[in-house]
Amino acid sequence: MGSNALIDIGLPISLFLIMVGMGMTLTPKDFREVAIAPRGTFYGLVCQILLLPLIALGVAVVMDLSPALAIGLIVIAACPGGTTSNLFVYLGRGDVALSIVLTVLASLITIVTLPAFTGWALEHFRDAEQTFELPVLRTIITLFVIILLPVGIGMTVRHFRQDWAEKGEKAVGLLGLLVLVAVIVLLVVELGGEVVDLLKKAGVSAIILNVAGIVLGMVGGRLIGLSRDQAFTVAIELGIKNGTLGLMVTLTLLHSEAMSIPSAVYGVLMFAFGFLMIGYARMAGIGNKAQDPA
Repeated sequence: MGSNALIDIGLPISLFLIMVGMGMTLTPKDFREVAIAPRGTFYGLVCQILLLPLIALGVAVVMDLSPALAIGLIVIAACPGGTTSNLFVYLGRGDVALSIVLTVLASLITIVTLPAFTGWALEHFRDAEQTFELPVLRTIITLFVIILLPVGIGMTVRHFRQDWAEKGEKAVGLLGLLVLVAVIVLLVVELGGEVVDLLKKAGVSAIILNVAGIVLGMVGGRLIGLSRDQAFTVAIELGIKNGTLGLMVTLTLLHSEAMSIPSAVYGVLMFAFGFLMIGYARMAGIGNKAQDPA
């Protein structure tokens, strides 16, 4: 890729700063929500960590995606919820505390599960003409450095200087959006004529994956006894993913523009679905306790 500086240096640094921003939204008491609402937390994590990557596998096989697109789809499916999911939950009047806990716990767990699913996908969808190897130890260390460490820094900043944290949250959120847009534009330019065909296939598979996550949250959540606001929260967490992380894995660790297409396409589509979910939540009165007995 022509703009290696943005991909190899700018993307990891930007993701680090975004995760610092996530840490700035947290206090230790937020993690006690796991004990308060264990069912929603457990169900959301199982869907995020296990079920969505398996659904992505099924979609890749049924749609007969190319090895690169199949691997890329599994990578974005195995990524945790995005930092903007908390904002979407807030705007939809969902359970913000549950959203924060799910985002952080999923981000921490995927330090191990994301390399595992990516390595398995590389082996299963191996392209005879092009071989990709995932540096597992480097990936785990990289994810640790850009997820766990910055979250801790963000929480420390919030503890000692809450005024800095409140200002920093907004800045890093905007940074994340700008980086995502910049990388997507670069991908389109670099892929040239190939992009139309890749977008056609990746677009359909990304939509299926996004809808599947929303259904798992809304329908599955209600079936296991979650309240409407908790089910809505899980649906948002499954639908709004950390597209920047997916791009970092595919571009800086696997060095594949084609594999990054699902993350790029998903990163755009998820916002459209997110706003539709907010509209539904407002119309359905989610968050109105008088209409929604536990």
